[in-house]
Amino acid sequence: MKKIAISIGDINGIGLEIALRAHEEISQLCKPTYCINKTMLGWGAAMLGLDVPEKFKTKECGEIFDIKPGIATKEAGEMSYDSFVTAIALAKSEKVSAIVTLPINKTSWNMAGIRYKGHTDALADLLGCKTIMMLGCDEMFVILYTHHIPLKAVSDKIHAKKLAKFLLDVATSVEEEEIAVLGLNPHAGDHGVIGDEESEITLAINKANELLGKERFIGPLVPDIAFSKSSRERYRYFVCMYHDQGLIPLKALYFEESINVTLNASIVRTSVDHGTAFDKAYKNADLSLKSYINAIKEAIK
Repeated sequence: MKKIAISIGDINGIGLEIALRAHEEISQLCKPTYCINKTMLGWGAAMLGLDVPEKFKTKECGEIFDIKPGIATKEAGEMSYDSFVTAIALAKSEKVSAIVTLPINKTSWNMAGIRYKGHTDALADLLGCKTIMMLGCDEMFVILYTHHIPLKAVSDKIHAKKLAKFLLDVATSVEEEEIAVLGLNPHAGDHGVIGDEESEITLAINKANELLGKERFIGPLVPDIAFSKSSRERYRYFVCMYHDQGLIPLKALYFEESINVTLNASIVRTSVDHGTAFDKAYKNADLSLKSYINAIKEAIK
């Protein structure tokens, strides 16, 4: 079985509980190593009223501090980042085949002085590559051209040359004959009546297809019908211009089972596609393990 490093996420959220409750099942799929120090693991498990499973292998990292369920803290931000960096180091040294990340809290990272908005942009910097964020499940994946930036900044990022390069990187990462590309504006700009960003998107699609020697990218699709049933019967992968354009339909259709996959990186990284759920942390709530288990399966695959 493959060895997988698990970044434990924000200790004040639901990540540790998911890791503990899913351990027996994922141990049938891989050999997990959890990036957390044993003291914090023991405290967290005790607060949850759970036993630490046998053969729960850990990689020591992070400081010792008081767990504060459901609260963003500097200490939790530092620990979740340390766990993440430790997992990356294990992958870079080829001690594991992949990493799977449990959810971080962006406010906690900010309080800890960590300048990244999330795992994907941190990976880009730490690995020195142009990472791509893809989220979804077997039924549908969305690939985000821009992700954690303000909506008002999206238009300025849409340039034919940069988008064409992005599409070519997608083409090398995803084995799919046809990949849909969404427009930005209502009605995909309506031939320039509602915006001209689609002209840049069209140029990028044409250039990427020309260099690939085939029509792999189709669009720009009108955003409000791109995820209709008939469209999803034809396409499984959708390139979206901004975060919510892809995430709203994905989470409406496949919230529990979808995952996050980093493309175009030098290591394999998958993640759950949900947050820290501070409102459910350490309350023994009915937590779904589907996203985490699917992320493990995708990392192995």
